[in-house]
Amino acid sequence: MALKFDNTEIAFKSKSSHDLKRAKLLFNMVSSSSMVRIGRWLTEVAFSIQLPIKGIIKSTIFKQFCGGENIRECEKTITALNKYGVGTILDYSVEGKEGEDDLDATVLEIIATIKKAGSNMAIPFSVFKPTGVAQFSILEKANEGINKLSEKELIAYHNIEERFDTICRAAYELDVPLFIDAEDSWIQNTIDRLFEKMMVKYNKEKVVIYTTIQFYRWDRLDYLKGLHKKAKENNCKIGVKLVRGAYMEKERERAADMGYKDPIHSTKEATDNDYDLGLEYCLENLEDISICAGTHNEDSSKFLADLMQKNGVDKTDKRIYFAQLLGMSDHISFNLSNEKYNVAKYVPYGPIKEVLPYLIRRAEENTSVAGQTNRELSLIEREIRRRRRC
Repeated sequence: MALKFDNTEIAFKSKSSHDLKRAKLLFNMVSSSSMVRIGRWLTEVAFSIQLPIKGIIKSTIFKQFCGGENIRECEKTITALNKYGVGTILDYSVEGKEGEDDLDATVLEIIATIKKAGSNMAIPFSVFKPTGVAQFSILEKANEGINKLSEKELIAYHNIEERFDTICRAAYELDVPLFIDAEDSWIQNTIDRLFEKMMVKYNKEKVVIYTTIQFYRWDRLDYLKGLHKKAKENNCKIGVKLVRGAYMEKERERAADMGYKDPIHSTKEATDNDYDLGLEYCLENLEDISICAGTHNEDSSKFLADLMQKNGVDKTDKRIYFAQLLGMSDHISFNLSNEKYNVAKYVPYGPIKEVLPYLIRRAEENTSVAGQTNRELSLIEREIRRRRRC
């Protein structure tokens, strides 16, 4: 039977009617770019003058897209998702720290999520954002090679490398697969270099460390193939999280301002094509590559499910996962899990004020993908109507 994502009873079975009404309100708000801009400004002003708005944020947008302010507060979400066969990926979403002590503290928090995953089968992966454990300026300057760094900067770079290794070693020792998120193109070479070192060190026997490939970049399909070749040369395996990408406007603006070739595909169709070709390549080389399809795209989700069937890959094969963000695309996540595919939700968490940049980005991304927001709204409204008739 063909995979379908329009069964709203399955899609929203974990949500109360109150949850659906809150989601409807939020998606209506983020469908308006002017509303998002005003909301961002008002929130930043309110925090700057210390207005007591934390409770309002926590009960609305934070509740929709985040699991809690700490790991303990995420327990309810972990349990609720697991009840319906959906795993949790705890994502410590604090950004923008630069001090060595702050970066080291983030490493300890990420290791806490790895330990949590190691003790709870409902958490199939851990994850970290490179800019959460590294100074952006060092990643950027090292992007063309560490020979560009001064002696002081080289010390900072080695500290970054040590943080990466500390996190990856913890994942290896606790046997917890770990995602390294992708970032802006002008620091991604540095991240690729660090990932590849971790891949060679920790992916000898099995896949532990996963990189993230953003297929809205026109060079990433070739990078995937080159990475596969490098892994085979080093007798190790690859973990790949495949995503389309989240920084398109910023990437295009910087390329135009600085006069270099736009790193992003010129059309969405080209991005979609490369994404699906990436899935095909991974499925053809499943003995070497484990994947997580991080996508909110129904067509790509169906495409991967069809590829699995075509290649005789069982739905429960742990080398293949689907993943979506908490609070988004439940129609994909829960319908996939209902069909026994491996599915997980990214569950961001952290102190509300410090997670605010993540929440604002989620709102802005939803605004920029109007079709997706409208799809979310139409399904939520359909389920609300269905429940009223019952």
